[in-house]
Amino acid sequence: MKKESVGTVETKFFNIEEDLLLESGKTLKNVTISYETYGKLNKEKNNAILVCHALSGDAHAAGWHENAKKPGWWEIMIGPGKSLDSEKYFIISSNVIGGCKGSTGPSSTNPVTRKEYGLDFPVVTIKDMVTGQKKLIEHFGIKQLLAVIGGSMGGMQVLEWMVSYPKMVKKAIPIASTANSSPQQIAFNEVGRQAIVTDPAWKNGNYYIGEKPKNGLSLARMIAHITYLSDESMYEKFGRNLQDKEEFSYDFTLDFQVESYLHYQGESFVKRFDANSYLYITKAIDYFDLSVNGSLIEGLKNVESKVKIIAIDSDWLYPTSQSLEILTALNANEVDVSYSELQSSYGHDAFLLEDGQLNYLIANFLSDTRIEDIMTEYTCTIDKNAKIDQAAKLMMDKRVTHLPVVTEDGTLIGILTAWDLSKSIATGDDDLEKIMTKDVKTCKSDESIETIARRMKKYDISCLPVVDDDLKIKGIITTDQISHLLTKT
Repeated sequence: MKKESVGTVETKFFNIEEDLLLESGKTLKNVTISYETYGKLNKEKNNAILVCHALSGDAHAAGWHENAKKPGWWEIMIGPGKSLDSEKYFIISSNVIGGCKGSTGPSSTNPVTRKEYGLDFPVVTIKDMVTGQKKLIEHFGIKQLLAVIGGSMGGMQVLEWMVSYPKMVKKAIPIASTANSSPQQIAFNEVGRQAIVTDPAWKNGNYYIGEKPKNGLSLARMIAHITYLSDESMYEKFGRNLQDKEEFSYDFTLDFQVESYLHYQGESFVKRFDANSYLYITKAIDYFDLSVNGSLIEGLKNVESKVKIIAIDSDWLYPTSQSLEILTALNANEVDVSYSELQSSYGHDAFLLEDGQLNYLIANFLSDTRIEDIMTEYTCTIDKNAKIDQAAKLMMDKRVTHLPVVTEDGTLIGILTAWDLSKSIATGDDDLEKIMTKDVKTCKSDESIETIARRMKKYDISCLPVVDDDLKIKGIITTDQISHLLTKT
């Protein structure tokens, strides 16, 4: 399939009505979440994938804004024919709380003072960011996400989703991330923060009128950007090549291409990012730790998602050892988890660049879909001794066309369809057991969608009850739920 862009998109905004209680115990009022969506939410609302951004990212993950010079930050992954296929999935990307790209953060207006928050903005955590995202997901009426995916700080959000809301995440893909920030990672973040707060223009965070702390923020970005690359990638890209000269200048101007590159990164960053947001977000990263009483196994004990961990072999900011630590803890909790490493010279930034490997790994993980991944958990059944009019009312109230008939202990013995009800009216028969379909075709939650699609086609049926080995109802699956996930040709 040809890989295409989602085209022109626009950022939207969601306002959280109630106050947001933060992990610190403080509350945040009038919270706004900026977000973008790609693709359509199906009527079962079970094809949604949440994409979480890294430190300097935003809601604009794919497509093009009008008059933009470049597409969204994960254009390589999102769109028709790509692993995050907008013709199959409803993809949501939002800017984190504490950010500066539309979501409420330190540069937003404080409703009390009517001025920018600055340092009056409360410290937020990765968990607080995820709490805000959950409000957005609930706004769409989505009860469970098909997947949550993200790299770097985005991977931290994925892990937090797995822990804080285990029943809301069917599949999780943390990339180039960690379950807790190491001393070295905290150290790099602190040096970056010091670069900002020691800039005279920072003014204790009150710089929104007048000169901004450009030098400090630029330096912070330069320091951080070094950690995103690998030594090999810097040799490949720059070597010891000089910038616009043939010999050393023997002064403190820029001699090497790598120096010029870092200055360019710093200068371009200050045009699109807020210095205070940088302080808050790096602090949230530092605080992140999913261990409980020093045990990551204990911290991940309630995870229910199917997990795909992806690390990068040349990443020294979030090395493979940290991903393997997550893998070990999940295995100890008997979580369905797999692990892959990207072979790349790009370093940490490979999750933004290695489109071939990433699309392959993620597409395979998402397409390995079982009935349990997309079924509707069924709570609407009827007792075998019920009357036809009771069944008809239940169907109307619940807006269903198939009603499993069960015994007192919940064992499936038949299914009542809208067609069966019509038949009962024609014959005048009020005995549910005589009217219902007894030869019920069923399926198991661990069967593949392709297998069930063939079974439905063979028997010309549009719905199958999902049962366990004792014929107890687990859920229900329809042709509509399956059709959008099957590969398009």
